[in-house]
Amino acid sequence: MTTRASQEYRYEKLTWPEINDAVDLGKVCIVPCGAVEQHGHHLPLDVDIICPTEIARGAGRQIPEKILVLPTVCYGYTGHVMDFPGTINNDCEHFIHHVLDITKSLAYHGFKKIILLNGHGSNMPNLDLVARRTNLETDAECVLTAWWNLLTVDKTFLPRWRQSKFPGGCSHACELETSLYLYLDGDNVRRDLIKSGTVSFNDEDNPFNWVDLFGAGAATIISWTSSYSETGVLGDAELATPEKGREAYEESVKQLARFVTYFKDRPADARRDRHRKPPTMPLPWGQRPAE
Repeated sequence: MTTRASQEYRYEKLTWPEINDAVDLGKVCIVPCGAVEQHGHHLPLDVDIICPTEIARGAGRQIPEKILVLPTVCYGYTGHVMDFPGTINNDCEHFIHHVLDITKSLAYHGFKKIILLNGHGSNMPNLDLVARRTNLETDAECVLTAWWNLLTVDKTFLPRWRQSKFPGGCSHACELETSLYLYLDGDNVRRDLIKSGTVSFNDEDNPFNWVDLFGAGAATIISWTSSYSETGVLGDAELATPEKGREAYEESVKQLARFVTYFKDRPADARRDRHRKPPTMPLPWGQRPAE
């Protein structure tokens, strides 16, 4: 029998009995994570919210029987961007605990597969810790990905899609983010103000110190954004088009749905305690004991 829970991909639209049904279905929970942050003169502050949210919902519409998309975590770690008005910072420790409270709540209710879908680059190290701690402190499995990393699954996609220079052409408010936003919410793009910008330290021809959404140097210095950008635009925004945005959206949605299908029924890796004698005290960091 078809249930409401098998057809509804929006977590917040279910009732609590329907959440029980969703748990029984083994649904994968996707938590979009973003930020309120400057994106140059041409893009609104909600780029990092809109992009992961719409990609998660797109996958949810494709396979609603496998996915629940949670309300988006809208505030991220953006302290380094505070020289640009409008940016809202969520202290990194607050942010980690906030998202960890969400994943632990999901695990407590019985969801055992969780995806953190990130839309803001500087959330990545913090969300990596959330995923690791979720895996150690609950009986759920949690994995982190950024929506742009989904574009690397098919090795042929980016080489035929990307026109901007590497590194730097796809970094922030760039060819990629501007294209996707043009497709998702083009009426709110200030098209007359689209202008490319550079990461100043990328121009040093230094093999260690460079950055792009799809790579970074072996020893890259990340400090105040205002120290290496005049406008907050990092990349070739002028190469962006709505059609490129549609292609990036469809590819990201396709690969996210593929991953959910793989992840949903993948058996969890079994932990094995290697001590000769059982430890006489619990782990001191709050992790669950070995079974």
